[in-house]
Amino acid sequence: MYTAQSFSFGKLDGISDKQLDVHIKLYEGYVTHVNHLFEVQADLKKDSKKNAYALAEVTRRLGFEWNGMRMHEHYFAQWEGSHTPLSDELMKAIEDQYGDMEGWMNQFKATAMMRGIGWTLLSKDNTTGNLITHWVSDHELGQLNDTTTIIALDMWEHAFMIDYAPAEKKNYIDAWLKNLNGEIISKRFRV
Repeated sequence: MYTAQSFSFGKLDGISDKQLDVHIKLYEGYVTHVNHLFEVQADLKKDSKKNAYALAEVTRRLGFEWNGMRMHEHYFAQWEGSHTPLSDELMKAIEDQYGDMEGWMNQFKATAMMRGIGWTLLSKDNTTGNLITHWVSDHELGQLNDTTTIIALDMWEHAFMIDYAPAEKKNYIDAWLKNLNGEIISKRFRV
């Protein structure tokens, strides 16, 4: 069984406590659903031939709930502690690949501003070490195999609707960036 993680945030600039409370409750729901789906799956496997269709649907749903749980853990952990810059090592990797920090940031923000719901990620290809800025829809659609999530930005409307209207997503992205703990993000890069 999985347990929802606790996160300790200081006062976040541009992100209200109410927004955080609502978002944390949604994350806790993913954890609850992951546990429930594993229980249902185990029960259905007792007669997997008879329950083949239901087992397939539960197994497919598990990918959505699981990634929703894990991606929110990445997202919230990035705000623990206080705002700090990225490590020189990660900044150099970004600059080597994207030309400079501004070039990468422009691409990251443009990806986040795309229409639709999902996640904007900076991931590291574990085979080549390359950094990849990409979009993930519905948690499990668009995940890149054998990558490590370095930065995770939740662009589902539940992540910002209390503080920002959909037309103000840019303001949410700016607030999100102001609060990142670069030490936590840089540790992910070193793995």
